[in-house]
Amino acid sequence: MSTLTIDISPQLHNRLQQFVYSGWFKNLDGLVEEALRRYLESHSLELMAQFVQEDIEWGLYGDE
Repeated sequence: MSTLTIDISPQLHNRLQQFVYSGWFKNLDGLVEEALRRYLESHSLELMAQFVQEDIEWGLYGDE
């Protein structure tokens, strides 16, 4: 398991804590891991297309 340290607003932290306190998640680690997994799954094709586009632009124009 890897460790990731992030800074978030107090408002977002409070919202996340509410999911834990309500019993939806065992702890913040599980909630954040699930949220990131779902985000990456739902955006994987979009991200791949973006990376391909960036590679094409770099190939055509370089690092201008």
